[in-house]
Amino acid sequence: MTKCHIAYLACAAALIGTGLGATPATAAPRTLLVHPGESIQQAVNAARSGDTVLVTPGTYHESVTVSTSRLTLRGMGTSTVIEPAAKASNSCAKGGNGICVAGTANRAVEGVTVSHLTVTGFAKTGVLGRATDGLTVHKVYAVGNGVWGIAQEQSVRGVFRSNYVRNNGDAGLFLANTISKEQGATDTRGTVVQQNRMEGNRIGLTVRRLRNLSVTGNYVTGNCAGVFVVGDENLPRAGALTVADNVVATNNKSCPKTPRLPALQGSGIVLTGVENTKVNRNLVTGNSGRSPLSGGIVLFKSFVGVTSERNRISENTLKSNAPADLVNQETSKANNTFQGNSCAASKPSGLC
Repeated sequence: MTKCHIAYLACAAALIGTGLGATPATAAPRTLLVHPGESIQQAVNAARSGDTVLVTPGTYHESVTVSTSRLTLRGMGTSTVIEPAAKASNSCAKGGNGICVAGTANRAVEGVTVSHLTVTGFAKTGVLGRATDGLTVHKVYAVGNGVWGIAQEQSVRGVFRSNYVRNNGDAGLFLANTISKEQGATDTRGTVVQQNRMEGNRIGLTVRRLRNLSVTGNYVTGNCAGVFVVGDENLPRAGALTVADNVVATNNKSCPKTPRLPALQGSGIVLTGVENTKVNRNLVTGNSGRSPLSGGIVLFKSFVGVTSERNRISENTLKSNAPADLVNQETSKANNTFQGNSCAASKPSGLC
C-alpha cells in the first residue's frame, strides 16, 4: 500500500493446532497512520472492519467516503483539517460533502466512529451519515459549511457528542428521516445528541420527522434559531422524544426567509407539528425577535397545518425572551401541558 504507514496495535494471534480442527487466526485491529500529503481515502480503502485510520495534524484537501463497518476515522484534534479538493474525485465530493459515512438501501454501515478533527468549507455538509446504524460523531469541529455542519438521514442509534458546529449555512446539526422524499417519522432507536456547542448557524439543531431520541446537555447560542423539532402530516407522526437540560441563549442572529420558513430571529426551542415530546429543565434566556417563531419555547402549528399535540413543557427556567418566554400558538384542543416553568411572561397569559 502506498502513501500510508501501517502500525499494528497487536500482533495477529497464531493459533497452532495439532491434528484436525485447528482454529484459523483472527486478524488483530490495526492503526493506519496518515501524514500530510498522503491520502485519507486510500487508507480508508485499505482498512478492515475494526481498524482505525489515524490522521495526523495538517490540512487535507479531499472528501472521504467510509462504507466499512466498525471503522474509526480519527484525527488528532482541531489541527487535523479536512477541506475541499480543487477537483471532486468521488461521489461524496461531487455532492459537496466532506466526510460521507454511507450504507445502502439494503444494508446499513454499522458502528463507524468519526472523531477529533475539523471539517470546513464544503458546499453542502461537513460530515454526512446515510443508512448508518450506530454512527458516532465525537469532538468534530464543523465550521463554515454551506448547508449543514453534521447531518444524518435514514439512520438509527446515532451518537453525536461534544462536537462544535459553527457558522454553517443552515443547521449546525441536522437529523432527519430522509432528505429527498416524503414519508412518516423514523424511529431512531435511541439516537443521542449530547453536550454539543452550536453557534452562529441559521439553526443550531434541527430534528425533522423523527421519533425516539434525546437532546440533552447542549449549549446553543448565537444562531437565528436554537432548536427546531419539526413534524408534518405524514404517519407515524414526529415526536416521542426528549429535549432536556440544554442551555439555549441569545439566538438573535437575523436570517432572511426561505421557501420553507419565514425570516428567523430570536427563537429558542420550537416545536411544530410534533406529538408526545418532553421539553424539560432547559435554561432558555435572551432569545428575542419579531419572527412568527420568536420566543423562548414556542409551539407553532406546522406550515402544512398540523398541530403539535400532547407535548409536555415542564420545569424550564426562562427569562428575557421576546415576545414572551412561553408562546403557544396551538388550539386549545391540542392538549399540550405547561407545568412548573419559571418565567415572567407568556402568550397567551397564564402559562407561567
